[in-house]
Amino acid sequence: MRILVTGFEPFDGQSLNPSWEVARALHGAVMVGAQVTAVQLPCVFALALPALQQALASQRPDIVLALGQAEGRCDFSVERVAINVQDARIPDNAGAQPIDVPVVAGGPAAYFSSLPIKALVAGLRDAGFPASVSQTAGTFVCNQVFYGLQHALAGRGVNSGFMHLPLLPEQAAHWAGPNLPSLPASLLVAGVQQALALLVLHRQQGLGDVVLAGGTLN
Repeated sequence: MRILVTGFEPFDGQSLNPSWEVARALHGAVMVGAQVTAVQLPCVFALALPALQQALASQRPDIVLALGQAEGRCDFSVERVAINVQDARIPDNAGAQPIDVPVVAGGPAAYFSSLPIKALVAGLRDAGFPASVSQTAGTFVCNQVFYGLQHALAGRGVNSGFMHLPLLPEQAAHWAGPNLPSLPASLLVAGVQQALALLVLHRQQGLGDVVLAGGTLN
């Protein structure tokens, strides 16, 4: 079994991105017999999906977990849905700022994650990691990659989805504005390791997702 983990390069003037720090720490690891390959994606609308497509073609993974940075989040945020829109509040690393542009012209309005998101959140919490279901992956490059991932793998039997990570402490310490939550790299790596192990076991056992409340009121 093969696992692909993706993370992003730093963006918006940052020198770090927790998604890539975690992904590269796991590159070459073996999770419950499954080999992990990590690939860095550019935080550039025009380049992110071609890089993702190349990684999917070369690795032919059984499980894909795409990671991203989400300042203000305080836990492992397992994304439920990707939407077919790019609406950038800030420019990407190439200076592009698409507004109200579809990720895939003529594509479905949205795709759901094909990961067992409720089981994943429950398993992370049981192991002592803060985790929740997130109802939005935003409208920046993270959502673009999440949507492009689900579009590329639709109907192919691959378990794939997206998880946002909080800032690292060294980022939060220098972030402009109000204090933001953060988690140390060691905890982020351990949490993603746990998530990957859960996903492998879930796939090996052919289980469906669990029925647990994970919605929000607003």
